[in-house]
Amino acid sequence: MKAGAHSTDAATGPTTPGATPLRWDIIELLFFAYRDFVGDADHVLEEFGFGRAHHRVVHFVTRYPGLKVADLLDVLRITKQSLGRVLKQLLDEGYIVQKAGDNDRRQRLLFATAKGEALVAKLAGLQTARITRALDSIGPENADSVRRFLLGMIDQTDPDKVLEEILRGSRKTVKDSR
Repeated sequence: MKAGAHSTDAATGPTTPGATPLRWDIIELLFFAYRDFVGDADHVLEEFGFGRAHHRVVHFVTRYPGLKVADLLDVLRITKQSLGRVLKQLLDEGYIVQKAGDNDRRQRLLFATAKGEALVAKLAGLQTARITRALDSIGPENADSVRRFLLGMIDQTDPDKVLEEILRGSRKTVKDSR
């Protein structure tokens, strides 16, 4: 191959000399894996008139009881306006309750209701089944490698408080023990 020419690899696609090959294989697999992973939950959410934003809100509120609205905005990286619409619906329909902070009454702390916890458990069950099938195909002993890969994909410099808890691995919730 002459200088400056491009080569093609089936998994990584076109490359240029000296450049890191593009990982089209992994990029596209991540797209399809995400599509199907959230798609399982999307079908259930549609029955309630909810979307992915509702799922994310009720998920994190269930997993981290007492989560501040400000921290939820950091986690989801959405605008106050977008969160407000979704949160109002979840509050109005009884999936989440909001309480003032004990020390600072201006804080808005979020808690899932039994109804919210049941929805999250149903969605997590669908997603866990998909994860379990995938892990079974590579062997359960490889689950830690998958976890390390996914952790490696996350920006570790993110100041997000919930992410810090996940990375620290120190937080156990009631849902973890079920």
